[in-house]
Amino acid sequence: MSQQGAGLRVVPALAVGIDVGGTSTKAVVVDGDGEVLASSTVPTPGGVPGLLEAVTGRRDWARAVVGRERPDAQLRGTGVVVPGIVDEEAGVGVYSANLGWRDVPFARLLRDRLEEPVAFGHDVRAGALAETRWGAHDEMSNVAFVALGTGIALGLVHGGLIVHGGGRAGEIGQVLVPEPGTGGHAPLERVASASAIARRYTERSGLDVEGSLDVVARAHRDTVATEVLDEAWDALGGVLAGVVALLGDVTIVVGGGLAEAGTLALDGITAAVEAHLDAGAGFDVRVVPARLGPLAGALGAALLGMERADDDAAAPA
Repeated sequence: MSQQGAGLRVVPALAVGIDVGGTSTKAVVVDGDGEVLASSTVPTPGGVPGLLEAVTGRRDWARAVVGRERPDAQLRGTGVVVPGIVDEEAGVGVYSANLGWRDVPFARLLRDRLEEPVAFGHDVRAGALAETRWGAHDEMSNVAFVALGTGIALGLVHGGLIVHGGGRAGEIGQVLVPEPGTGGHAPLERVASASAIARRYTERSGLDVEGSLDVVARAHRDTVATEVLDEAWDALGGVLAGVVALLGDVTIVVGGGLAEAGTLALDGITAAVEAHLDAGAGFDVRVVPARLGPLAGALGAALLGMERADDDAAAPA
């Protein structure tokens, strides 16, 4: 007998996703189809206690939204994702260069602070999951989701499953690449991240900019901006060419703040990846924009929260 036939009312289920970034913390309330009911962005505070306070605040905000906008619904799960090297199985933030933590037991701290089950994960891997489930890339089973923001990381979905790699899969921002103008090497994210592009432009030009998108806006009339961007695309393209060569059939999805540069970034990255591959090998280089925008990580966190709730419900009593 169907639920309607039995006279039972189906209660809509919603989830909360919280994405702790290097500069801001984003939160969403979504339904089971990924439809965003509400979103919120606040600055990310310094230190682990401040971070826990920010997460608590976003959870309380989400509860208030649901109570006000959807009193007929229930919160099905909560997920929190963070950047850096993350061991999801152990629930530990192993290391974050941008936020300055090491070996923090986030899963336990969040559970104790929120007093409810919480799914914990990596921001970019969660974003990759959301892009393949709810984005325009849901028909793709092999996706390399590259987030270009304060740092650089890659979330790999292969065969429809997230590749965790003990918490270190996709940390391409830590790959050493030639550092322009020095003759030495530096981690990729010090050359090609959004923050690095803005910093390197200011160092060379002597002009202050608000961020990487300002550098992009100057590219058509400023040779320094063009040089800095070309160097970033080349460094990133060399690393991503290795990903394409390793996996073969993979679509590179570009997200993060720098993705807002649009076709200039996509065309530059595509050309750089192709330049680092032997043209005769016939690789099909596919570089496309993220469809979920800056909320991809928060949406992925909500997905993790839903999956955690489903697993808990299915577990034997």
